[in-house]
Amino acid sequence: MRLLVSLAATQEVKPYLEELAASLYANCPSGVGSHGDLRLREPELDQVLHEGSRWMLAKGYAWREDLNRTEEFGRIPGADAAFVSDRARKRGQNQLGTLGAGNHLIDVDRVAEVYDDAAAARLGIYSGNIAVQIHCGSRGLGHQICEDYVSRFQKTTRDYGIELPDRELVWAPFDSKEGQEYFRAMACAANFAFANRQLLAHMIRRSFVEVLTGKLKNFELRQVYDIAHNMAKVEEHNVGGHSIRLCVHRKGATRAFGPGSTVLPNDLRDLGQPVLIPGSMGTASYVLIGTKGAMQETFGSTCHGAGRVMSRAKAKKIVRGTALRDQLKSRGILICAGSMSGLAEEAPAAYKDVSQVVDVVHKLGIGRKIARLEPIAVIKG
Repeated sequence: MRLLVSLAATQEVKPYLEELAASLYANCPSGVGSHGDLRLREPELDQVLHEGSRWMLAKGYAWREDLNRTEEFGRIPGADAAFVSDRARKRGQNQLGTLGAGNHLIDVDRVAEVYDDAAAARLGIYSGNIAVQIHCGSRGLGHQICEDYVSRFQKTTRDYGIELPDRELVWAPFDSKEGQEYFRAMACAANFAFANRQLLAHMIRRSFVEVLTGKLKNFELRQVYDIAHNMAKVEEHNVGGHSIRLCVHRKGATRAFGPGSTVLPNDLRDLGQPVLIPGSMGTASYVLIGTKGAMQETFGSTCHGAGRVMSRAKAKKIVRGTALRDQLKSRGILICAGSMSGLAEEAPAAYKDVSQVVDVVHKLGIGRKIARLEPIAVIKG
């Protein structure tokens, strides 16, 4: 997830919203198998896998402050492209700067409510203003890395004499040859994802310039934060009064480091890490701040979304994409999507109530509510 914010008010932008949505849809390729305009040669792809957003900065696709406001400053250490298959490379080579499909999207939002004015102002978030969310990952490259190692670990699991109820629960010891090779390949996928969201942010900024130049002032988009989910990382945590180096798996979760965490940039260290919890395309999303409670109770983690209550197959059976699009339009939410069946899969009814989920997180003290965002335009594959 990546969140960008503007000082432009929603009411200022609304007269140009349809034009802006069309520009975003044109500039940010979406859908299964979509290709971007940036075609990487093999050496360049390796550099992206190793350097993540740092490579994008060197090529002029990022601002220095973007990297300061990105988890691990846009680069997971330990990545080694030697452990990424040719098939994965081929799938990712032309997909940098693309959105993909499924629940991935670009949201143009209005800041509907601010719960902590001082903290929100520190992040550049003000009630009534425009924000943009990007939800996407490492595209076909990351998916292929997962497929490659799930298949490979079938043998590894048998070698260790472990019987599992599901083939996708395969594992390898972290310090084993197989475990280390997967970890290094996964770090490559994470770096590709950082770079992918960075290029999308660049294209989103381009759309804002194309549409709003000469019409509005102060529409520049600045980054609040970029945070990963569904991955494993090596981190230091306090366990039983001792600092221990752990491999923390966050599946269905995202990092939520609290105040004082030394891995945060200087301007956020006393505040805590911004946490981005997206809703579905027709519901609210939330900005939270990581807490000391999360560091004590959940290894600095919280949820990364509401969670599904309905499978994609079931959603497609009971929801018509065109009807959903029209329903959302009647509520003032503009939808640009290439697939009506894909739209149906991600219907708001397929998910839990994100507001209830976030309230639980807030009350448990593993995340502190800062602001609520509501979509006014959604770009999907």
